[in-house]
Amino acid sequence: MIGHELHEFVDRVMDHQAIDEADVKVLQREILNDIVITRDIVDVLIALDRAVPKSCEAFADCLVALVVDFAVWANRPTGVIDRDKAHWLVTTLSAGEGPSPTAQRIAFEIVREAEHCDELLLSFAFAKGAAKSARAAHRVLLAS
Repeated sequence: MIGHELHEFVDRVMDHQAIDEADVKVLQREILNDIVITRDIVDVLIALDRAVPKSCEAFADCLVALVVDFAVWANRPTGVIDRDKAHWLVTTLSAGEGPSPTAQRIAFEIVREAEHCDELLLSFAFAKGAAKSARAAHRVLLAS
């Protein structure tokens, strides 16, 4: 279940069909800072990434960091993406018309960060184009 503030944020962003840097600051400082991140919250934010046609790079960066931290370090077993986590991640990251560039980057970064990763997520992260897209996005970030 998501909180009232996050629900209002999602409604506002969906109305504007855009996420800008000011929205990301609000999300980080006023909404996510004071709550416990859950799978439901991650699912909502990944769906938002897919649903909003215009979003700034700061949102993608925030989402990647949040999901990697949640999946790899905030859930037991720590540092491990077991079968259950891998199934959930592949399901949520590939929903709809397939993974967005941000979802592909998330999968790749989780595989990179985790000490052990189930083969289901490994296959997804290194599927045709996924790793290439993640590396290209990462290079763009380093260049900026």
